[in-house]
Amino acid sequence: MLLPPDLRDWVPEDDLVHFVIEAVDRLPLESFRVNHRGTGDKQFPPHMMLALLIYRYANGLFSSRKI
Repeated sequence: MLLPPDLRDWVPEDDLVHFVIEAVDRLPLESFRVNHRGTGDKQFPPHMMLALLIYRYANGLFSSRKI
């Protein structure tokens, strides 16, 4: 199975995820702490992590273990 260039192509156009991603991309997240020292595991982009949390909370999944 081949993946599309953008995985959002598989999500219906009226899904909440498109709104959440667009809204989070407009937020100024420069103040988020990012590990620039190179120690520890590679970090995920702050925009992606915030969008994931907002989307899952909006869908009623509050457990970080289940996310």
